[in-house]
Order: sequence, then C-alpha cells, then structure tokens
Amino acid sequence: MAELTFDCLDVRPVKYAASPTLAFAMKITELTAQPIHALVLRVQLRIEPQRRRYSTAESELLTSLFGDRSRWGETLRPFQFATVAVMVPSFTRTTEFELEVPCTYDLEVAAGKYFHALTKDTDGVVPLVLLFSGTVFAKGGPGFWVEPVPWHTEAECRMPITAWEELMDRYFPNVAWLKLHRETIDALLRYKSRHAIPTWDAAVEHLLLNSGGAP
Repeated sequence: MAELTFDCLDVRPVKYAASPTLAFAMKITELTAQPIHALVLRVQLRIEPQRRRYSTAESELLTSLFGDRSRWGETLRPFQFATVAVMVPSFTRTTEFELEVPCTYDLEVAAGKYFHALTKDTDGVVPLVLLFSGTVFAKGGPGFWVEPVPWHTEAECRMPITAWEELMDRYFPNVAWLKLHRETIDALLRYKSRHAIPTWDAAVEHLLLNSGGAP
C-alpha cells in the first residue's frame, strides 16, 4: 500500500494564464518506494483564518466576513477557497508538480473579501491547508493495483499575501470590483451625467465627499 506525503514548496502567479491563476509548487514523497504509475488527485484548498494575527486596519475590513472582533472566538472558522483536480504522472519515491488554482477578485466571494483585507505588514501570509483525495494507480508484483488516496492526507501552506497582490495587480491593477443592483447602476449613471463626472470612480468619490465621508 502506498504511503504518500505532500508538501507545498512555493506559491506564485501564473504569468500567461487566460484568467487569474495561482500555481502551487507541490512535492509528493512515497515512503515505501513503490513505483507509482499515476495519481488522479482532487484537492480542496481551505483557508484557516484563526492561524494568523490581524492588525486593526485588517480587522475593520474583515468585519463584514467575521463580524465584530469581540465575536471572533466563535466566527473565525476555516472556509473554502477552491477545489481543483490534477493528474500526476508516474514516479518512484518523489516527484514535483504544479497545482494551478483559478482565482477571482469578486468581493462578494468570502475568499475575495478575506484576501482583499490582508496586508503584508502584519503577518504577511494566508494560512491554508490542502486536503487530498483521489486514486493511486501503482505497479506491484505481476501487474497494477489501484487504491484510494487516504482521506486524512493533507499539506499545510503559508501563502505569502504578496503572491495574491501580484496576481491581482497583473490582471486588475489598482482596482477592486463591486456587485451592484441594476437600479443602483442606473441611478449612479444619472448622477454622473447630471454632474458631468467622467468616471464611475470619480462619481463614487463625489458622493462620499458630499455625504461627509472620505474617499
């Protein structure tokens, strides 16, 4: 029976992907030296927010996700980032592969809200755990044998928040995204026209200034 361990070596943006994608450099070690014909893996990436410190500024931005900081002992719980599948070709003892994870900057998504709130000045990392499932195809004796990847197989990763920032700056330089109702968009468009404001960003800034808020 194969005994597999997984390690995350690095995380970096994929330079020429069609959409924002992070590449997790992974290493697999098979402890019994069984020749592995192939691995079909399903990987769940989970954010574990309770495993890092937060500055006051980060806490303010995370209120919409976790509530008031006084309740974080109850609300700061692991949540889903992504689930991806990958096939690893044959190897003996150890191999390395890249796990490509598509990303979104949608601030209606919990992971998007979380990443947006973090800075490199406090802890500087996103605490992740990668949970593995799937099928092992291995060589042994006169032929092949097949077995499931043990359900408890996982790897920890402390992803630098700079990897996320670099990825988003590459696709959405110095911007973020908000989802608004069509009626709100129509009202904002009329406001822009009425005040001869050239851009959406300037229109929101104008509204904030007129309401006594800061841009």
